[in-house]
Amino acid sequence: MDTILPLLAQELGRDPVHVENVVRLIDEGNTIPFIARYRKELHGAMDDTTLRTLADRLQYLRNLEKRREEVKKAIGGQGKLTEELTAAIDGAATLAEVEDLYRPYKQKRRTRAAVAREKGLEPLAQRLFAQRRDCPDPAEAARAYLDPEKGVETIADALQGAHDIVAEQIADDAAVRKSLREWTLRRGRLVSKAAVEEDSVYRLYYDFSQSIPRLQGHQILAMDRGEREEKLRLTVVEDREQLLPMVCRAVVVPGSRAMEFVKDAAEDALDRLIWPSLEREIRRSLTERAAEGAIHNFALNLRPLLMQAPVKGKVAMGLDPGYRNGCKVAVVDATGRVLDTAVVYPTFNDRKKREAMDRLEQLIRTHGVEVIAIGNGTASKETELMTAQMLKELPAGSVSYMVVSEAGASVYSASPLAAEEFPEYDVNLRSAVSIARRLQDPLAELVKIDPKAIGVGQYQHDMPQARLDEALSGVVEDCVNAVGVDVNTASVPLLGRVAGLNSTTAKNIVKYREENGPFTSRSQIRKVPKVGPKAFEQCAGFLRVPESGNVLDRTGVHPESYGAAEKLLALTGHRLDEVEKARLADLEDKLRAIGLDAAAERCGVGRPTLEDVVKELQKPGRDPRDELPPPMLRTDVMDLKDLKPGMELKGTVRNVIDFGAFVDIGVHQDGLVHITQLDTPRRVKHPSEVLSVGDVVTVWVKDVDPARKRISLTMRKP
Repeated sequence: MDTILPLLAQELGRDPVHVENVVRLIDEGNTIPFIARYRKELHGAMDDTTLRTLADRLQYLRNLEKRREEVKKAIGGQGKLTEELTAAIDGAATLAEVEDLYRPYKQKRRTRAAVAREKGLEPLAQRLFAQRRDCPDPAEAARAYLDPEKGVETIADALQGAHDIVAEQIADDAAVRKSLREWTLRRGRLVSKAAVEEDSVYRLYYDFSQSIPRLQGHQILAMDRGEREEKLRLTVVEDREQLLPMVCRAVVVPGSRAMEFVKDAAEDALDRLIWPSLEREIRRSLTERAAEGAIHNFALNLRPLLMQAPVKGKVAMGLDPGYRNGCKVAVVDATGRVLDTAVVYPTFNDRKKREAMDRLEQLIRTHGVEVIAIGNGTASKETELMTAQMLKELPAGSVSYMVVSEAGASVYSASPLAAEEFPEYDVNLRSAVSIARRLQDPLAELVKIDPKAIGVGQYQHDMPQARLDEALSGVVEDCVNAVGVDVNTASVPLLGRVAGLNSTTAKNIVKYREENGPFTSRSQIRKVPKVGPKAFEQCAGFLRVPESGNVLDRTGVHPESYGAAEKLLALTGHRLDEVEKARLADLEDKLRAIGLDAAAERCGVGRPTLEDVVKELQKPGRDPRDELPPPMLRTDVMDLKDLKPGMELKGTVRNVIDFGAFVDIGVHQDGLVHITQLDTPRRVKHPSEVLSVGDVVTVWVKDVDPARKRISLTMRKP
């Protein structure tokens, strides 16, 4: 820990005291959302993303420290741990370096070198490898080790055995491996060739070569998948003319009579032992790097998707398109409660389409539907065209629609959770309900679905699933806690994402309110089975109780700061009932007159906490999503054939990937804005530097390929 804390502070560019505080808070069992929101004085107002980065790096460094100790103990057990080796292990900065140092001492399978040692050739190998001035000619030295009973019948047999021992010793040299690895990562190339003659989606990589430093994550993942599907052959190409001299310089003593013997052993070590394992290691590290980048991008996309502005206070209709089984329809009220369901068949023929429109119009008039959410799956285009035609028959502007991603909707609708929530509806109708609710409150609905199934990443099925789950679950948790949760209406999945709660305590909260009625205070949450003092401390500030008589229970003010909030109100001449009536317009002015630091001291809290309390008192129960631009609703639809180069359009970013962003422009098929077509004065390494999922952007059509259903867009005005 003595070395970990300074290293974390240096890597993150943070105050060492703040880093030490965060590590202590994590070790005490505090959650990241709680630390981020309610312990700002201790960590210098780091955001949740920085805190999770710190936590991940802390775990890696602790694992590294643990592995160092394990390796030293294992080598010490063999009686071979020297002060020099101990220092080298303690100084290793990565797990790979630790394993390199441990390599010579690992229990190996029966190698050629092991066989040679069994024949008693270790002393000969070490004498020749030492290359001292008094070293005889290798052939002369080998005569003393002839032993027909052990299978060493000739000088050539003895020299070959010694050669194998020296080659393995060179291959196990940590410094040699490190230098070759670093050189290859700087100068090597990854080459991909076709493994089949047929055409495939991997045609781009049938004759592909790129230097390792310039490889993009999506390229690595695509080639890895192509190799698994036996469409590609991948190799890491090294410059042997560069690598062999590096090995020889490390082990050969010029002028020694054993020099040529050691050079031959070095060449064998490189070709037979070092390079095959090094290539596997480099390929693995490239895949890990690409996977980590993909997970990072997935998390970046997931956050704005979950935090999309909800369409509040409107009756919504969800349409789950389909051909054979028809289009499933669900109408939900402003709270998400199902009002009506139906199945229509707009794709069968004109008569069925007319019947579908009539039925939908009837539902719209009966229930006062204001917005329609259309799933973007099979038959979505036909359903959208039908919807646009139907809306022309209704009063102008009375109803609008939006195509929403239905990724994961089928997974949710067939889940035990959906069956428990909607036992009276079949799987297809549950999906339509989910689609409608996604428009009303994306976070509350999407939280019910495995984040991997939401569809805003690349190659998610190729990722290390445990690491992907951890990263995405962290994003969901941060989003849920940033918004806050109504303890009296939240579902079990939503409550389960609140800091300090889990599936068991979430179920217990729902069961408690079903048996005892709505919660009327935050303190009442303490009565829920298995919600102990620590869990309550972590979750209380994120749970809202609208039915409480104490207005602070409806805000993001933590119960531990209620006293500070009351002191603040008294200090500025206000009362609690004025918070409820939103009569605190002059609160900030009065605070400035007192001085924020002075006010914080008088209230017994730090300045960051005071500032957060002020925000909550001014807008009790505020939803940060309300400050975002609303989703782009439509009343008409275009077709692919309507697009012309140079056409200006408004669109919504649906996915941000390594090489660009996919934008919904209202023609069912998303268009691609390549990274080179972003409207930015500087070159960006990744599109996420300037775009996020949900952004409404202006684009121009660059090219349209109807046959392949591809749309190229640009954000640079022609």
